[in-house]
Amino acid sequence: MELDRRQLFIGGRWTEPADGSGQDVIEAATGKVLGRTAMASAADVDAAVAAARTALAGPWGSMPAQERAELLDRFAAALKARGREIAPLVSRENGMPLSLSIPVNGFSASMTVAYYARLLRELPETDVRPSLIGETVVRREPVGVVGAITPWNYPQSLAAMKIGPALAAGCTVVLKPAPETALDAFYFADAAQEAGLPPGVLNVLPGGREAGEQLVSHPGVDKIAFTGSTAAGRAIGEQCGRLLRPVTLELGGKSAALLAQDADLAAFTGALLDVSLTNNGQTCHASTRILAPAARYEEVVDAVTEAVRALRVGDPLDRSTEVGPLVSAAQQERVRGYVDLGVREGARLTTGGSAPVDGLTDGWFVRPTVLADVDNDWRVAREEIFGPVLCVIRYEDEDQAVALANDSDYGLGGTVWTADLDHGMDLAARIHTGTVGVNQYGVDLQAPFGGVKASGLGREMGPEGLAPYFSLKSVYRPKQTAAS
Repeated sequence: MELDRRQLFIGGRWTEPADGSGQDVIEAATGKVLGRTAMASAADVDAAVAAARTALAGPWGSMPAQERAELLDRFAAALKARGREIAPLVSRENGMPLSLSIPVNGFSASMTVAYYARLLRELPETDVRPSLIGETVVRREPVGVVGAITPWNYPQSLAAMKIGPALAAGCTVVLKPAPETALDAFYFADAAQEAGLPPGVLNVLPGGREAGEQLVSHPGVDKIAFTGSTAAGRAIGEQCGRLLRPVTLELGGKSAALLAQDADLAAFTGALLDVSLTNNGQTCHASTRILAPAARYEEVVDAVTEAVRALRVGDPLDRSTEVGPLVSAAQQERVRGYVDLGVREGARLTTGGSAPVDGLTDGWFVRPTVLADVDNDWRVAREEIFGPVLCVIRYEDEDQAVALANDSDYGLGGTVWTADLDHGMDLAARIHTGTVGVNQYGVDLQAPFGGVKASGLGREMGPEGLAPYFSLKSVYRPKQTAAS
């Protein structure tokens, strides 16, 4: 496994950073140096965008769809072949338990790329529509050079959600991954080389905020695809608005798990790790506000507390670990601060807390925590904590429960729990959010994913995730006849 990546991938070549910049990548479970990554400057962004524009104007931009799909299949196969190396690397970078990292980092990227290769084969390049004066040919053309900016929490899958559809549409990509998980991002470059993607089609350059800002505002970029915090998303959206540049924003969340009066508590607590605490709570769509009916409130608190207290915290490379460390010391401090804030606001701490995890003195561990008796107006119920912290909130009737679920600046995920599936579907329809699960939650590659309100703009995945990477052109012509 290569842990030192001191060169950027630009124009199909490995190149030294223009200013020689680099940064250590720290292992989440130990706090020690894991490896080192090159860091891009403004000059490197310029070079990568220029390479992407050259590739767009070259064979890639005019390549027949079937030929491009074949290259994407080879790219997907090359990513899949590296999956068993990528998964543990990401676990070391950001603390994700290996049992989760294997599917979502080891193999989801290859599945996503292969999915869009298949969609590409099935999609006609043009639609012919009758018009009042003849007919219109609607062409799908690549939107152009895409700047893809991705976070550290699900680095492989979130990058593939942008790279896959962008390349399928015939676009070229400049990928700027987060420095915390830069090492695994270079596997996209390795796979692109092995698959024979033309130079400049995919460029990989980790960088800080300055590199991201340069990419967003660069005159040679045609579209931005961003996943990250709402604060950063607002700034990017504002810049793209001024530039009239298309943008997709997948941002934060503060989702609710609405437990109906007849909810099966055993089923909910059995799914709690996947629904509310997946990836150590470092998940934007996690249902971290648990809405419990007043008549069963203490029963819910006790069941959730027992389930959270029983979670196995430890080394993310141990397959029995359910909750690993957070990505950084700063994130650990942030999450512990929110736990203390919740107690000061009046919450009842039923398990966990801000004290260090017993026996885990190295790395950035936080004890899985439950805060009961939380008011939905408190900061711990309104702000995204991004750690293993759950808030239990009481409601009197289902109308109030729906109102509480919707009383959030965010709208990305959510779940409904009930013994009556039809009733669950009715409740799900009343929740103002981009995605919602009934008695489960699982992001589906074939369905659109994204949020409303402060959770973002646009959708990724599914056929809907391909559409933003096309520019539509209407060509008006006389109606074609058999004689002509």
